[in-house]
Amino acid sequence: MYFCRMPKICAYLFALLAPLFFCHGLFAQRAVRLVDSLNQHIFTYGEIEQLYDKEGKWTLSDIRSKRLATAFKASKTSTPQNKVINGVYWYKVNIDFQPKDNNYLLEFFDQTIDLLEVYLPDSAGRYKVYKLGDEQAFFARKVKHKNFIVPLSPELKGPTELFFKVRSRQVADIIVVLRSADFFINYSNGEYFSFGLFYGMIAIFCFYNLLMFFAVRQPAYLYYVGYMLSVAMYELCTDGVAFQYLWPSWPEWNQYAFAVVLCSMSVFAMLFAQRQLLLRRKAPKLHRFINYVIALRISFLVFAFLFDRSLLNYKFLEAVPLLVTFGAGIYSYARGYQPARYFVLGYGILFFGYSYKFLIMLGADWLNVGIITYYIMSFSFILEMTFLSLAVGDRVRMMKEGRERAQRRVIEQMKINERLKDKVNRELEAKVIQRTRELIEKNAIIEKQNLELTDINKELALQKEQIAQMNQLLSLDNEELKVNVEQVTKARAMSTNLSFDEFSKVYPDQDACLRFLAELKWRDGYRCKKCGHDQYYVGNTPYARRCALCKYDESATVNTVIQNVKIPIAKCFYLIYLIYSTKGKISSHKLSEILNIRQATCWAYSNKIREKMDAKKRELKGLKGQGWDDLLI
Repeated sequence: MYFCRMPKICAYLFALLAPLFFCHGLFAQRAVRLVDSLNQHIFTYGEIEQLYDKEGKWTLSDIRSKRLATAFKASKTSTPQNKVINGVYWYKVNIDFQPKDNNYLLEFFDQTIDLLEVYLPDSAGRYKVYKLGDEQAFFARKVKHKNFIVPLSPELKGPTELFFKVRSRQVADIIVVLRSADFFINYSNGEYFSFGLFYGMIAIFCFYNLLMFFAVRQPAYLYYVGYMLSVAMYELCTDGVAFQYLWPSWPEWNQYAFAVVLCSMSVFAMLFAQRQLLLRRKAPKLHRFINYVIALRISFLVFAFLFDRSLLNYKFLEAVPLLVTFGAGIYSYARGYQPARYFVLGYGILFFGYSYKFLIMLGADWLNVGIITYYIMSFSFILEMTFLSLAVGDRVRMMKEGRERAQRRVIEQMKINERLKDKVNRELEAKVIQRTRELIEKNAIIEKQNLELTDINKELALQKEQIAQMNQLLSLDNEELKVNVEQVTKARAMSTNLSFDEFSKVYPDQDACLRFLAELKWRDGYRCKKCGHDQYYVGNTPYARRCALCKYDESATVNTVIQNVKIPIAKCFYLIYLIYSTKGKISSHKLSEILNIRQATCWAYSNKIREKMDAKKRELKGLKGQGWDDLLI
């Protein structure tokens, strides 16, 4: 009997549930019932409907028309977003106004929205538009608050539709909150108080690390201060506090200030990692790689500002510097550098917060749990800075322990040195006493010997005077003999055969050869080859002469057979002497053997000398007394 009644039960259930299925499209959006006991309500999921205005030309009349009224779709996420950059979106919420004292307002959390138009009806059903957004100056807002605030009319009663038009250059979160005025004031005071705590903590961290910098003069502390100030400026930009207090009249700068601060935050973080982890000494390749990443990050910022500012909105690119810094900490800790432990922990927390926000942006809406999620990066920054401060303190502690160990070693070594010094001093004192005794004994002997030497010195003085007289006479004889020998040797060089050793006594080096060549060349007086002037100064090369008029510098070898010769001048002189003395009959092989010069060089140069000798013979035919030196000029 039970099975017989099953079809009838199913029919009744279908009859009851069918209207719900068929009317789902009509009742998709849930209306929020506003009563006196309600202090706050955050619109989420089906409570917000959205519609994308592809061309951005629809008006409120178009939106309220039957054609577009049914085109609104309930949000499938807790927080809808403007996913199309610079795209226009329309949003709609339903509120059933039931309170006796209707003193409420709407708050929009995302301060990056460029254009926000809120359409609110009055008691007569006519809609009034409130224009907000950060492309307007802050002072243009009706309620001077960092968020966008729109007061609701106290005359609104019953079910009411409210419309919002949103356009933004960034992906904007449509976080809409309905609050009573009293609750908003209390909440706002608490929020600004929490901001004061947050930025106060950053200020304390900065002041502490500045003191550390002035104490130890380590650049790492200065980079860390720059990083924390960049974090504070980024949070001020994202919270809207910077627009409220720092540049309220510069809405255009407010669009891009966060990008500049993000860049400085990444750069200072990587510079701090280089210094804190001692990468220049412990991992030079990683240190150079971070330098390349810093250069690329700054170049990207400059390129985006100059050519395409929409690139500044790609905040996910900051994952690259974050991963590089985080990876550097992991690498250093894995290599045994203990101060990196807090560094890794701090950046691990920051990486978790960044990944959490990134997953929500990619569509993991189940991770979005409200206000805590919205401020997760702020919490991550606070924890990160806390652990980074611990990392800095840990490094200072290790440096202090290292200095203390070094001081203990120095003190121990000083004690050892003191003991050694005392021992050496005692040994030296004993040796000095012994040596003094020996010296006293030797001095007595030396005094006796000095008396004997005094008598001997008197005799030697007499002999010295006699020897000096003899040396004087010998010096005169040697001078006369030397002159005679030089004259005889030179005379023999002009007419007879001499060995190279004998020849070298007359012309021992290049200086003697150049001096002889200069005297031979200008024996009839100097005359400039360029201008004919007869006055000169000393030239730049040995025995060269510079014209006093035209400044022409003429060396001693110019216009001689020695000019541009690569062999030593002394050997060149002897080669000319041998060719002259043998009347050109000596062979190049013999010259090579005598002078120790290549045979080809001797052959080439001897042919040149023979040609000069033949030319001289024709020019000086009939003259007598010409020697080999006439072939030089």
